[in-house]
Amino acid sequence: MTETELNALLAGITPPDEAARAAAHAHWAGLAKPLGGLGRLETMLEDAAALTGSAEFDLSRRAVVVLCADNGVVAQGVSQTGQEVTRAVAENLAMRRTSVCQMARAAHCDVVPVDMGMAGEPVPGVRNCRIAAGTMDFTAGPAMSRAEAVQAIGEGIALVRELAEDGYRLIATGEMGIGNTTTSSAVAAVLLGQPVELMTGRGAGLSDEGLARKVDAICRGILKNEPDPEEPLDVLSKLGGFDIAGLCGIFLGGALAGVPVLADGFISGVAALCAVRLCPAAAKAVFASHCSAEPAARMVLEALGKAPVITAGLHLGEGTGAVASIPLWDMALAVYGGCYSFAEGGIEPYKPQC
Repeated sequence: MTETELNALLAGITPPDEAARAAAHAHWAGLAKPLGGLGRLETMLEDAAALTGSAEFDLSRRAVVVLCADNGVVAQGVSQTGQEVTRAVAENLAMRRTSVCQMARAAHCDVVPVDMGMAGEPVPGVRNCRIAAGTMDFTAGPAMSRAEAVQAIGEGIALVRELAEDGYRLIATGEMGIGNTTTSSAVAAVLLGQPVELMTGRGAGLSDEGLARKVDAICRGILKNEPDPEEPLDVLSKLGGFDIAGLCGIFLGGALAGVPVLADGFISGVAALCAVRLCPAAAKAVFASHCSAEPAARMVLEALGKAPVITAGLHLGEGTGAVASIPLWDMALAVYGGCYSFAEGGIEPYKPQC
């Protein structure tokens, strides 16, 4: 995909369907329960109606898409483990042995592991969408070319298109890539105009010394590359990862296909921020699952204007937070589709009192 082709696609993303949102709201209001009693579970389905253009739902087919990629900045000692762990987890994703696989089984959710750019040979059982064998070390220059960033976004859009054609109507986002809290913190710091120290956490458990190296590497990367905060593609290509770029495409693809996309934690939240900066109308496809324990996660959600349905201190990755929210969708749908109405129960409908 070229940048011109990407821009043409983004021009086709329409605003939310407010008539469908109103219809879903009216349906909730007719059910025999306190008005708005299910809180965000109600507005979540109303937002989904505005995205899909219909107040009727069938979300029985769902998938978590786990994008795997390696990051050259790991050479700066910003992570607790080396790049070999990215590959090891990808292999276990293919064998359906990881944490998200167990949670997805409970949530009746398919797992789709994807190689966006890991070091080494392709992993059997992992879909090959690799852009390159990992990004470059952004302390020495751009993590990737602008064309590679566009290509990765295009792969994400194509994945959603394919899943939608196969009947999937709910997509959870996941990722696996050693060093990707470093790339996410770097991108978020620039896009939100915040100090690097405020936007950077310990990832998978860095010591004080490791955290200092991580902050220093991000500061050097920003100084070296001078990303333009008004140009999301510039920031993404200079400081991001192939997983973030691919996830950005997943959110854009959801907006194009009318499929809700569940943001997992900090990393996918940053990808969603990139998508919305590229195309504000794409925000309609972004659904926040939880607020990660990473320091900047809440700031990213606030910038997106999204409220999570789970606050549980999760910071495992792989899409576990997004998948954990799926049973809440099922519960909301169970009430939405099965609860009796005021009329059926012979009850006077509640009316707003304020």
